Amino acid sequence: MPKPRPAVVEMAPYSPPASGRDGKLRLDFNENTVGCSPKVLELLRAKLSEEQLTVYPEYEAARLALSDYFQVPQSEFLITNGTDEAIQVLINTYVDNDDDVIVLHPSYAMYRFYAEVAGAKVRDIPYRAGDLTFPIDELIAAIRPDTKAILVSNPNNPTGTAIGIGDIVRILAAAPNAAVLIDEAYYEFYGVTALRMTDQYPNLFVSRTFSKAFGMAALRVGCLFSQKENVQYMHKAQSPYSVNLLAAIAVRAAVEDRTYVSNYAAQAVEAREALYRGFEKRGIAYYPSQANFVLFQAGAQAVPVRDALRARGILVRDRSYELAGTVRVTAGTTAQVARFFQALDEVWK
Repeated sequence: MPKPRPAVVEMAPYSPPASGRDGKLRLDFNENTVGCSPKVLELLRAKLSEEQLTVYPEYEAARLALSDYFQVPQSEFLITNGTDEAIQVLINTYVDNDDDVIVLHPSYAMYRFYAEVAGAKVRDIPYRAGDLTFPIDELIAAIRPDTKAILVSNPNNPTGTAIGIGDIVRILAAAPNAAVLIDEAYYEFYGVTALRMTDQYPNLFVSRTFSKAFGMAALRVGCLFSQKENVQYMHKAQSPYSVNLLAAIAVRAAVEDRTYVSNYAAQAVEAREALYRGFEKRGIAYYPSQANFVLFQAGAQAVPVRDALRARGILVRDRSYELAGTVRVTAGTTAQVARFFQALDEVWK
């Protein structure tokens, strides 16, 4: 029997609970809860044919549309198979066996996942106890001359907390030899971006996804931005056809319908405020968020509440395995928030 690499043997498996979700109110994975722009489906229907499905995808039209939308030259970004591939390509390009990589905890599991697959030595910097704010001073103090990558979600999942441009600049200045990824998966709900800083900082990498506000999680498409020379290196480490044809077509319509995504983001922010009010009314502690979800304290009820809500057709995410007693709920629409609290009132003790 072939022997796996030690890094794979030692790492913990990642198994997201993503089955049995059809027909339920999906407030568990921070997805768009109402659907993608109708223009996405219109373009897919117009462009797809039996013949097209027999050939490898072409990306020229998608690159042009994305370049226009983000106002970034085509030479300064990659189209990726979601943020996951963006993380993987960055790690594959800049991180070697036994290299030092810094991640925050708790945060998106794929940062550690891909770093460990590469054989890196991963160090966790915990979010601050109590308010779960970003540990900027602790992170700066942890950076070493041999640190090869620092992976930051901004806003962070699952805490919802975020940092501003000033703290990002501090990280970049303190880690000139490291690839610093600012993952902006929840940018549309926050509005603060490091994307305009890539010209100034050669160690800056910014990722965006179409899985959240744009409502295309099933298609797996995102972008990874950096300076031209960095993108050339990362392109060498990327599979040539990792983004499928449907995603390449869909993303063109998604970025053209700017009104749709801005309207949905506004709905989600309004729903987030409704979650705050609902928790406050019930005396339930929560953490203010800059994303499209809210983390709240359920104590010993975390798992029972999750299961009881699921039995009522509402999915939320237990995060007590990382932060004791916490549950995360997606902010979709105010009507969905009302349905969530109606069910929560039936199960809360």
